[in-house]
Amino acid sequence: MVKELIHDPFLLKIRSSDADESDIQTATDLTDTLMFHKKTCVGMAANMIGVRKRVIAFFDGGKITVMFDPEIISKAQPYDTREGCLSLVGDPRPVTRYRNIKVRYKDKYMKSHEKRYSGVTAQIIQHEVDHCSGVLI
Repeated sequence: MVKELIHDPFLLKIRSSDADESDIQTATDLTDTLMFHKKTCVGMAANMIGVRKRVIAFFDGGKITVMFDPEIISKAQPYDTREGCLSLVGDPRPVTRYRNIKVRYKDKYMKSHEKRYSGVTAQIIQHEVDHCSGVLI
């Protein structure tokens, strides 16, 4: 189900708790909401739809990937950029990101994975993982 977006920075700065099997519906709602906003958004974290769980969804090569409890375990090649956010009003803000990352996460079956990402996809994941930690750009 498409959910209303949260825009209150106070609420968005609250750290999310770990996800579990009961958060499958959150992942579905997050995916539906991301698809609804696909013209203006490339990734979302569950706190953007009012759920304080570590769940993210993002476009990866034309399809949506969902991660439960994503954790960036390595990063390389920092660069400065500017990012906007669907939950935050105003112009894009400066931020430092990394061109290459390695992420540990769980899938919808709560099976652990590790995967490397680079470029724009790595940037999107970093932005959404920040959301899970209550870090805003």
